[in-house]
Formats: sequence, structure tokens, C-alpha cells
Amino acid sequence: MLLPWLTGFGAGLLFLHFVQKFLFPYFWDDLWFLLKVVRYGIQMEIYKLRGELVTVLDKFLSHARRQPQKAFLIYEGHVYTYEDVDKRSNRVAHAFLDHSSLKRGDVVALLMSNEPDFIHVWFGLAKLGCVVAFLNSNIRFNSLIHCICTCEPTAVVVGEDLLGSIEEILPSLPKHISVWGMKDSVPQGIEFLKEKLSLASDESNSHHITSSLKSTCLYIFTSGTTGLPKAAVISQLQVLKGSFGLWAFGCTADDIIYITLPLYHSSGALLGIGGCIELGATCVLKKKFSASQFWNDCKKYNVTVFQYIGELCRYLCKQPQREGEKDHQVRLAVGNGMSNDVWRQFLDRFGNIKMCEFYGATEGNICFMNHTGKIGSVGRANFFYKLFFAFELIRYDFQKDEPMRNDEGWCHRVRTGEPGLLISRVHTKNPFFGYAGSYKHTKSKLLFDVFKKGDVYFNTGDLMVQDHENFLYFWDRIGDTFRWKGENVATTEVADVIGRLDFIQEANVYGVPVPGYEGKAGMTSIILKPNKSLDLEKMYDQVVTSLPAYACPRFLRIQDKMETTGTFKLQKMQLVEEGFHPLKISDPLYFMDNLKKSYVPLTKEIYNQIMVEELKL
Repeated sequence: MLLPWLTGFGAGLLFLHFVQKFLFPYFWDDLWFLLKVVRYGIQMEIYKLRGELVTVLDKFLSHARRQPQKAFLIYEGHVYTYEDVDKRSNRVAHAFLDHSSLKRGDVVALLMSNEPDFIHVWFGLAKLGCVVAFLNSNIRFNSLIHCICTCEPTAVVVGEDLLGSIEEILPSLPKHISVWGMKDSVPQGIEFLKEKLSLASDESNSHHITSSLKSTCLYIFTSGTTGLPKAAVISQLQVLKGSFGLWAFGCTADDIIYITLPLYHSSGALLGIGGCIELGATCVLKKKFSASQFWNDCKKYNVTVFQYIGELCRYLCKQPQREGEKDHQVRLAVGNGMSNDVWRQFLDRFGNIKMCEFYGATEGNICFMNHTGKIGSVGRANFFYKLFFAFELIRYDFQKDEPMRNDEGWCHRVRTGEPGLLISRVHTKNPFFGYAGSYKHTKSKLLFDVFKKGDVYFNTGDLMVQDHENFLYFWDRIGDTFRWKGENVATTEVADVIGRLDFIQEANVYGVPVPGYEGKAGMTSIILKPNKSLDLEKMYDQVVTSLPAYACPRFLRIQDKMETTGTFKLQKMQLVEEGFHPLKISDPLYFMDNLKKSYVPLTKEIYNQIMVEELKL
């Protein structure tokens, strides 16, 4: 009697297994990932019930006590243990306590390249309860002044290699801002921080008391979708959430994580450094990404995990092939922006590395994580996920440059497989902290009365597609930004720089796709002032001296007039579609030639060289 029952039970289980595999193939992947998320949430709730406010800095200090001699940072062959970083950051805290009037809650801007002192200064100021604003190390002149003034700092700390950038704008900075340089000898008007650190105590201090996980911890600059860079408010809670990513993808304390992404971005700082702290792992920090040195570094330091952007992986795939390219210990890579073709090529060439793609905006309240490894996808919106994070994909009117609304004023959800604007519900459990400065910047990223009166959604500015299996794919970016060389380019900022030239009447900046590159290359359509001639060398000088290299337009187009949308914004869609083909566009076209230090006529020969990737941009 028992045997037939067991046989029937086994057959039933086998049937259910096949049904699950056929109808719900990702059920177990989704469930296990959900359990990890729930486990992390429970841990946070336990801290709350105990009345504890545990920040990423607290977790770092805990590691420094428990494993003081474990390597935390490896930089250019030098090892910095958890204890070393703790003591060096103590010196930073004491130097400012002894030689400045900094107090808890003050903002300090940090202009520094990837180096250990970036982390020492960041942690040292955090121990004082200061808010640290990460400045993009590529920006200069007006953009740099704008960013500094936006976050209203009491002080600016500058790395040795970037003192020239701050010296250029020193007379234009508000007088109450003190500037501190990481160099033995600094220009007049700048404090000697390096000298003060050598004399400061490395004893611990207890000033890093946080009143709330929703209190501001950092400012990280982002172009958003409109205007000049804005200082996104990063709370202690957001830093904790960012540090959770590596663990969620399966990294452990035994991993050695290679970070070549800039620390002034949230990926490098929060997911990378914060993620290492969450794990108690070791980080290999690189000043700047090098495709030729990448795999040598991975082998030299026994790297098991690295962070990427799509462009980084494309560069690696373009390197000349060498023997032993699969002879490494890398098992996992975490990042975003990977296209299907590069993803497949990368795995074929460099071995069975689990690619963990994710999606998230620095200031956003929504993220996706591709825990299944589905090629091309940024994540999966399963039933479990939507219980915790309410998001929608809505229809977008490209002509009016705004979400579509019906006669009653409500937005439309898109159908499966149709691209839509990603929006995320804003509420107490899933807040949007906005930007420093005027509320108008924060309000510009919110949509009100979307599906019913009173609801509020965060507008990501990104178009996504959700397929029939609920996988999500990045489609495009709306608004006045595009992505190039792994950076967001604010078109209004570029147009402002070009518009200062005395022969330019109007400039319309947009991005155009180029074969062999992620993102879009900058292109500018311009109208000349009456009776003025185009000065190509002056144009070149203007953009290279005022803009970061990634923001300089690669192509110019001269037009007699510009079309506008129904809301009187400059029309970009048609220009993007037309691209830079000299045989299809009758307007004069020019190409940025760095060898000649000028823009030159875009000939058919130059166009063909770009299209077959002989000419590098």
C-alpha cells in the first residue's frame, strides 16, 4: 500500500516540477533572490527595534576592530589595511578639528581622482558628521564653479593632481570657502592639508553620531535629464542600500574586488567601496581604467570580481588577442550598460564570468538587478518585486517631450514589448530625496496625479521595455542628456559653452549613435549670427578648454533655421535620426580633429573610416 502511494507522490512531484519549469521557469531564482532582500530588510528592522543607527561607516569601524590587519585597499602595489585606513581617516578628522571651524552638518566638497586619500578624506569628514560632496574630477571653469556653489560647502579638499583646476577658479569662489590641497607646497590661498595630516593624531574620535538614516550623508552630482549638473541628496539609507548590491549578487568577504570606475560616481563609491565594506572584503583600486593593464592587474592581485560599464567591456574586447586570456580567477562582474553583442563576445573570449547587470539612477528610488544572468536584460519585474517597489512604464509623447495623458489627464501604461517611460512611486517607504538647492530641481523630476489624484512618481527619464517573461531592457534616454564614454552629458551645458562664441546665434546639442561605441557621440547643430563666419579653430578651443573631453561635440552641423516642438523646445528627434551622414545631409558637416586641433569638413572618406572603426572618436 505504501509503495503505490510513494510512487504516486513522486510522480506528482515530478509533474509539478515540469509544470514549474514550463510555466514559471524563474520561480526559484526569483524566490531565492527575494529571500536575500527580505533577510536584509529584516536586519534593518532589527537595528531599528534596538534603537541602533548602523551606517556604512559604522560597519567599516566594526571591521577595523575585528580584522585590523586585513587588506582593505590595494593601490599601485601598496596595501592599506582596515586599520591603516581607519587611522589615516582619523588624522583627517583631527586635522580639520585642529585647524578649521568645521562642525557637524557642514558640507565639504571633494575634488580628487581615484586614490586612497579619496577614501581617507571621505571617512575622516564623515567621522566629524560632515556631508561630503563628490565633485567630478573632469570638470573645469564655470561648470566646476557651478557645482561647488550648488552644494554650498564650507571647504573644498583638492587632490594633488587637480590643484590646477581649482587654481583657475580660485578668485571666483566665494570668500567663505576654504580650499585645502593634498600637496607639500600649494599655491597662495590654499591650505596645506598634507602637512597638517603628518602632524595630526590618528586616535579615534566619536563625532560621527547620525540622527537618522534619512539624514544627508553625501552629495553626488548628476546631470539628471535637464540642465547643468545637480547635487543629488544621498541619505545614509541610500548609501546602505547601495552597499547591499555586491552581497546580493553573491560576493563574499573572500572576494577581491577590482574598481576602475571613478569614485565620484555612485557605482564606484557606494556599490564598490560601500559594497566592500558590507562584505568586509578587499578592494583593488585603480586610478584610471586601462584596457591594456586590466587582465594583468586581475592576475597580479588575484581579482575575483570587477565593476564595469558597457564601454569598459567593449574596450577589453577590442584589445589584441593574447594567449591565456581565460587564465584568471575572475568569477563575477557587476555593472550596467552592457549591450547584447559585447556581452556575448566578452563571455566567449574571457571565459565563464557571471555578468551581473543592474539598473539604477544615483538619485532614484528604483533599481533592478539581473540575478538570472539573462543576456541584455537589466533585471526582472516579478510578482515578488512589485510587492515592494511600485513602478510603471507609461507612454511618452516625443513631439511634446512629455508623458502622454488622456482627456481626463491620466497617464497610459504601455503594452508588453512596447517602450515606455520608467516611473517609480514615491511614498514614505520609498522616498525620493531630491537635490540640493532650489526645490524646483527636485520638483522637475516628479510627476503628479499620474493615475489618480494625489499620487507622486519619480521620473527616471529612461525608456524601458518589459517582455512577456517580465525581463526589463533599457531602451533609450529622454530629455536633455545622453551618455558617452560612461558619462552623462548635459546638452544644455554644452550649448551654453558654445553659445558664448560671438559668431553663434543658437546651438542645439544632441547625441548620435556611432558603430562600435556604447551610448551616443555629441553632435551640435548651430545657426550663425548674421554677417558672421564660422571659426572652426576657435570653436575647437572653446569646447576643449571649457568642457570635459567626453562632453566635447564630435560633429557639427550648420543650419539656416531650427525646428521646435509644440512646447517651443528645440527639435532633436529628427536630427538624431539623420545622424552625421554627409551624403544624406545637405547642410555643412564638420568633424572634431584632435590632431589638427580644429573642426574639419566631414568628408565621405572620414565618414567611412568612422563607420568601419578605423578612425577613433
